[in-house]
Amino acid sequence: MRLLPLALLPALLGGCLAKTAVDVVTLPVKAASKTVDLLTTSQAEADQKRGRALREREECLGKEERRAAREHREPDAARCPEPPRR
Repeated sequence: MRLLPLALLPALLGGCLAKTAVDVVTLPVKAASKTVDLLTTSQAEADQKRGRALREREECLGKEERRAAREHREPDAARCPEPPRR
């Protein structure tokens, strides 16, 4: 009765060792692809960043116009940062 579990042990461990070997082999590829993904910016991410910068500039310009109207002067667009160029 004790021999049956011992006989099955190599078969059960074989799959475990194979999975570990596959994980070890694919680890450098996964790490490299993750690094490339972190270092590059997709077009969608660039568009989102540009849109956010444009909205922030428009918000700043609106605040500057209201501030200038209260102070009875011309708005100064130089107080608001320019959005990044493409």
